[in-house]
Amino acid sequence: MDLDRLRAEPLCRDPFDFVVVEDFVRHDELSPIVADFPHVPGHGSFPVESLACGPAFSRLVAALTGPELRYAIEQKFALDLGDCPTLVTVRGRSDGKDGRIHTDSRSKIITLLLYLNAAWDRAEGRLRLLRGSDDIEDYVREVVPLAGTMLAFRRSARSFHGHRAHVGERRMVQLNWVTEPAVVQRELNRHRRSARWKALNPFAQRA
Repeated sequence: MDLDRLRAEPLCRDPFDFVVVEDFVRHDELSPIVADFPHVPGHGSFPVESLACGPAFSRLVAALTGPELRYAIEQKFALDLGDCPTLVTVRGRSDGKDGRIHTDSRSKIITLLLYLNAAWDRAEGRLRLLRGSDDIEDYVREVVPLAGTMLAFRRSARSFHGHRAHVGERRMVQLNWVTEPAVVQRELNRHRRSARWKALNPFAQRA
């Protein structure tokens, strides 16, 4: 990761605290990571622990959860994340229902999104940072989900974001610093329950 780019990029505070860094992943590492993106069995977010990750993608996850990035994020947002657990999830596809306007849950402190799509020429699926909760067209920044582009924002009651409905491949890694370990365990348990239910209901798995 190019942490110098993160350090140099100013923090935007309107309408909430966020930073966007293009080319956040160094060019010599980006192609192997994109090629090594794991198989994601359906739409929705999957904990990285539940996926079969190759060496390049595993190195990325290790870097995302390492101390160097945490220090840089702490400096950028002027907060202390030293005791905050991390949760890493992966998305591979959108089903047309993703992207509805929301702020993220209160258990999340910082959300970091790293996009890993080799190309993006669609108007749909571009994440918009919004001024309010009811208008997807009222945005201050639109983030094209191209490989290597990173967005990090501080979760708050005003951190509204979403995107126009998109169906198809949309690759992304999400890293959250969360309030307590129970949040991580809850997400892992939820995924295990969902996986067991799909295994017992083949029709639901195909849906």
